[in-house]
Amino acid sequence: MRRAADRPPPVRTVTIHAAWSPGEVRVAAIADQSLVDYALWRPGAPDGVGDIYRARISGIVPAIAGAFVALPGYGAGVAVSGPANAEGFLPDSEGAKGLNDGAIVTVRVARAAQGGKGPRLSARVGAVENGSGDKTLGLLRRGVDPLRELAARYPRAEVLVDDPALAASLRTDLGDRLKRVPQAFDDGVETELESLTSPEVQLVSGVRLSVHPTPALVAIDVDAGSALMVRDGAARRHLTLNVSVLPEIARQIRLRNLSGAIFVDLAGMKAKQRTSLGSALAAALADDPLRPRLLGFTALGLAEITRPRVRPPLHEALIGPLASGLIALRIIACTVRAQPGRRLALRASPAVIAALQADPVALADLARITGQGLNSRSDPSLPGDLWHIEAIDG
Repeated sequence: MRRAADRPPPVRTVTIHAAWSPGEVRVAAIADQSLVDYALWRPGAPDGVGDIYRARISGIVPAIAGAFVALPGYGAGVAVSGPANAEGFLPDSEGAKGLNDGAIVTVRVARAAQGGKGPRLSARVGAVENGSGDKTLGLLRRGVDPLRELAARYPRAEVLVDDPALAASLRTDLGDRLKRVPQAFDDGVETELESLTSPEVQLVSGVRLSVHPTPALVAIDVDAGSALMVRDGAARRHLTLNVSVLPEIARQIRLRNLSGAIFVDLAGMKAKQRTSLGSALAAALADDPLRPRLLGFTALGLAEITRPRVRPPLHEALIGPLASGLIALRIIACTVRAQPGRRLALRASPAVIAALQADPVALADLARITGQGLNSRSDPSLPGDLWHIEAIDG
């Protein structure tokens, strides 16, 4: 007889929801009314993951076991800062070993740029790209966008799209799986997605999770709060509470696309006692497609997790002038749809205006929906990524 732990997980009905707004598509996978995956797709400013380039080795660096590769045109249409002719890093383990300075190589962007560093590359690409007769340096093919990536992850999932132009662009790839809907997200989904922008996660049990990314690592703290107001021994209460919260910790890591080094400070329990939770935490992480690994517990009792970085984490995607400007366009588009004929203007910091003007898709999307271009004014008195939406008289 098969043991309960060996039984396959129950089959869940998954649907993929794509909520369009000018310059951005928010993509959510929902299983049994629970959010399981979330991604942002900005067609005018993609993250570059999966892009294929024919490029030139610009420097062999034995000290870090790899080579720098000049990517002609990288940065044009990709959401990175810095010069368009950027450099990526190709590790020896991904194909740099044996190459010389100046060598021509076909590479794939395996990891998005981060922290001022260029993208991580791999020379493991398809035969079609390597066998192409065209030897021109530059971009050969764009990578798969987050929406199609999720559709491939759940090949039987229905894909619900709320914009006709987006649906038309997906029809060839998704066929009968595609369904037009008036609204991709209901209020419950919108509320949960809004909660992902906050570092605090308040659970029904009374437990509070605090998620704090830093440049070096991500710290997750578990605060028992009112969840410990039950009649039971302190040790048992902490054990029960921590076991119950592990699936939500794994879920938040996945939804927020946290990556790199992740440290989790569980509630109560002595450092040595926390190691007993290792198997349960590893099991909670097991469904994540990026295969995060529990490395163990530190001397302070912190659970140490490492998760591969591929696309930028959500907290990075939600900051900056473009992210701020796209929120403004979403509000303008929603307002004009609800009140046809309404005329609105955007007064924003110079950084926001410049970011929107550099996006080749966002302003065209807005014009398609509203029937008018963006009436905007750059206001140097507004710092950072601030903006205001104003009504136009007449």
